[in-house]
Amino acid sequence: AFAQSNSGPNVAAGGESVGGVVSQLAMAHDLYAYSVENKDPLAALTAAKITSAIEPEVVERDYITREVENAAPETGEGKDAPADAAMMYASAKEYAGGNKAMLGLIDDAMAEGARGRIGGASQTLSRLRAGHTDHFTASFYGGRHAELAILGDGDANLDVWVTDEHGNTICVDTSWSDQVYCSWTPRWDGWFNIVVENRGHIRNSYYIITN
Repeated sequence: AFAQSNSGPNVAAGGESVGGVVSQLAMAHDLYAYSVENKDPLAALTAAKITSAIEPEVVERDYITREVENAAPETGEGKDAPADAAMMYASAKEYAGGNKAMLGLIDDAMAEGARGRIGGASQTLSRLRAGHTDHFTASFYGGRHAELAILGDGDANLDVWVTDEHGNTICVDTSWSDQVYCSWTPRWDGWFNIVVENRGHIRNSYYIITN
């Protein structure tokens, strides 16, 4: 009876809508990417305020890195880490130029700081070379909302696949981006396999974040 209840994909229907702190971080990094592309100070400021309000626990995760056969050669080093709140605030000031009103808003937000920072997420930094894949495993509780985000540094495209212990696809993102968010509700306590592939030509330093 136990084996029968754990058959099929480990995901409950209709359990993907509720977001938590991981989704907020993912949204902040999407917003920051938009601000960089459009030189938008308000978007950068908003991203910085959201990011500064959340404090993920830094954890070590065991993972395996493998080289992809026939991958394109690497052409650069890339950044050491994705953008943090300080970098986002700096970008907001740069994009504000001489706008005193906007600069005042940025200074006020920075002076206020991160009061009562929110926890509830854990993150690990990986510096993934071009043409390589990282292979992680993560456990999530059955009946509880599961969240996963991959937040890259913007230097290269990252593709992501999440499968359950039986190999069923839970989430896949092969879009031209290095910002990925997945959410689902497992039907039972189980392990999930996460594969991150660098499809670009430059190393991408990214955070893998889970709740």
